[in-house]
Amino acid sequence: MKFPLPLTEARLVRRYKRFLADVILHDGTEITVSVPNTGSMLGLTAPGSRVFLSRSDNPKRKYAYTLEIVEADGTMVGINTGLPNRLAAEAIRAGLIDDLASYPTIKPEQKYGERSRIDFLLQHPERPPAYVEVKNVHYMRERGLAEFPDTVTVRGARHLEELAAMRAAGARAIMIYVVQRGDCTRFRLCADLDASYAAAFMRAKRAGVEAFVIGCQISTEAIVPDRMIDMEC
Repeated sequence: MKFPLPLTEARLVRRYKRFLADVILHDGTEITVSVPNTGSMLGLTAPGSRVFLSRSDNPKRKYAYTLEIVEADGTMVGINTGLPNRLAAEAIRAGLIDDLASYPTIKPEQKYGERSRIDFLLQHPERPPAYVEVKNVHYMRERGLAEFPDTVTVRGARHLEELAAMRAAGARAIMIYVVQRGDCTRFRLCADLDASYAAAFMRAKRAGVEAFVIGCQISTEAIVPDRMIDMEC
């Protein structure tokens, strides 16, 4: 995924109200930018951090700039949670994830379960459908080890339960974790931060839900899914 325009470098002042941050541009101007991430962004909000912003010329937007990348632990980290679905789709089409590229039809945002939308529904004329859920990952506290979640996610646990229900109904059910940082070679669940999610994952795994972890290379020009990461569970 290439950014349509060059990103603007800035320094982080503070993140607040989840969706907002104040930053200082190179010329010293302080502005408020949009933060497309509802999570805690644990470890990625240190004041003074180097950040990179995209800019929109849409006059209807309240904030012209959007926070896309934070530099942390000496590496670029993508924080935009609107991008993992796009990155997962690129990885699927590129044949990076098991045999998912063999499904000729990929439908995004399909209703399923009781009150959810699946990120992707993969269809094949001679095989059961595959329900694919995607999660963004950018938390690291041990060098080389990506972890999810970085805070309690009741919604995420519910998604695992609904995937397990789809598997029980005869469909294929798949969980994809997209790691938006290039310095991780392993992945595991944060059972100490959200024991309920970890338990829901193990139940889903026993029910036949598959899980894959995709690693990405991050730069100010593009975010590229380029490898599979080993999962520890």
